[in-house]
Amino acid sequence: MTDMLRAPAEVKYAEELDWLESVDDGPRPFSWRLSPRMVRIFVLGSERADGLDREIPQKWFGDRSFVERSIVTLASDRGLLLIGDPGTGKSWLAELLAAAICRNSTLVVQGTAGTTEDHIKYSWNVSMVIARGQSRDSMIPSPIMTAMEQGMVGRFEELTRATSDVQDALISILSEKYVSIPELDDDNIVFAQPGFSIIATANSRDRGVNDLSSALKRRFNFVRIPVVTNKRSEAEIVRFRTTELLRRHRIELDVPPTLLDILLQSFADLRAAAASAGSDDEKLESALSTAEQIGVLEDAILHSHFFGDRTLRAGTLAGSLVGSLARRAPEDLAILNKYLHGVVEPRSKSDGGSWPEFLEGGREAIATLS
Repeated sequence: MTDMLRAPAEVKYAEELDWLESVDDGPRPFSWRLSPRMVRIFVLGSERADGLDREIPQKWFGDRSFVERSIVTLASDRGLLLIGDPGTGKSWLAELLAAAICRNSTLVVQGTAGTTEDHIKYSWNVSMVIARGQSRDSMIPSPIMTAMEQGMVGRFEELTRATSDVQDALISILSEKYVSIPELDDDNIVFAQPGFSIIATANSRDRGVNDLSSALKRRFNFVRIPVVTNKRSEAEIVRFRTTELLRRHRIELDVPPTLLDILLQSFADLRAAAASAGSDDEKLESALSTAEQIGVLEDAILHSHFFGDRTLRAGTLAGSLVGSLARRAPEDLAILNKYLHGVVEPRSKSDGGSWPEFLEGGREAIATLS
């Protein structure tokens, strides 16, 4: 396998998926590569009660019921809509489910204002059409149509970012399970094969951008993914992603547990401040998601590796936090400055440890950006 900047889940965990498939004796819906039970184990990790001869590590951190309901929905051939705030792991869960079910998570359409109906149905190879006319050979199937033809799981990211006409085109696909090609006289219908389904994701903060019609909502089973508020769970997610980052960049650098605690506590403090804020101007523009927390730590690690002494320090972490979260000037800078003086400064005096260095690093970063 050639190196990839980011390998899809079915490539990254190919050996693990092969092993699970070899020992899987459970019933499999349609053309699934794994049984629903093994899909759950792949996503959430194995337990002693599963009776496997090897440990399967956990890859998505969240409530077990969300994963089980998602798997049951896909086994019923209904569309699955994962909805939640940014950074709750919707896309990662969708990728893991597709990888486990059909060993292909790359049949993806990204919803944007520029997404057209062609992106979810088909388009044409213009040079072939000019040379030979319109035919199935000159047609370019979309990832969704490819999933239909091969009985796989197609993915639609950020569904509410797509315009209403694109969303409407999904209704017939989810209902009728075929796509008509009126340009052709023969072989002009593509039927979905058993196993085809769609996993869509939607950002709950995008409400009002392009709301889903009631007709489209009826064709999806909704699974709402809440923000991770449990510190232990969030710490596990951050450690998991950080370990992947270090391995991918071939970086040998320790993340001290005290600094991880500071990062988790800082985000918890800032979320509490945002919850009690009286107006949007008093809130950071950042969603303060777990994904953004991972981004702050990644930035600090890379800075320490390339420009520091290859030791992660509290001051570097503070600078990364300020640089990542201060998106509006002067509003966000004022909020972060208030946090440093009102929360971090008293804590650095009472708790000591790495908090004083974190305070100083944050002050320097704010002074640089002001």
